[in-house]
Amino acid sequence: MAGFGSFDTSSDALLAACSLILSKPNATARHIKDPELALRTSTEYCAWLYYTPDHKYELSMLTDQAEPGAALTGKKSCRIPAFVDDQRYPPGSLKYVFALHNHPFGGPLSYFDMRKIIDLAKTHEWVVDTKEGRIPLAVIAFFSNTTDPENPTCDGFYQYTPETRTLDQWANTQEGWRRRKMGTVTWLSDRTYRVDPE
Repeated sequence: MAGFGSFDTSSDALLAACSLILSKPNATARHIKDPELALRTSTEYCAWLYYTPDHKYELSMLTDQAEPGAALTGKKSCRIPAFVDDQRYPPGSLKYVFALHNHPFGGPLSYFDMRKIIDLAKTHEWVVDTKEGRIPLAVIAFFSNTTDPENPTCDGFYQYTPETRTLDQWANTQEGWRRRKMGTVTWLSDRTYRVDPE
């Protein structure tokens, strides 16, 4: 994505992506008290954070295209493309690390979020080798606790990693980033799951 820059570490790229995505119009909706208005006016954005042959992390273009049938669920969604077209690199040379999006209301990952990354894991590597080490493919949903839409803060994100089946919440605290393991996801069928707490 033009203007995003290349990053040497996945954590630096992730934090920059969080701030960028949450700064987009209507990416947060906690300040809107009317639930119907909040749902109508909020927007979910999504993008890929990927690893290049230059050993850098890049962000794809953002999209706000909704998943088909999303309006019927009463929730926001964003349709992330399966592949990134970065003309600087040969086809097939990019490694997909994180499927990113925002949750305007700050809630946890949904069934649809987790199923989508499992579907994408059928196309991409479950674990990517980088100069930092091995990084598992994951879906991430950023959230902001702010009630000031003009100055949204990156307050944290939810993360589901199919390879380890872990569901985590990361919070940006005064002491730094803190991880809370919410549990391990067990799929009972394609449509049902349970989260076993630690």
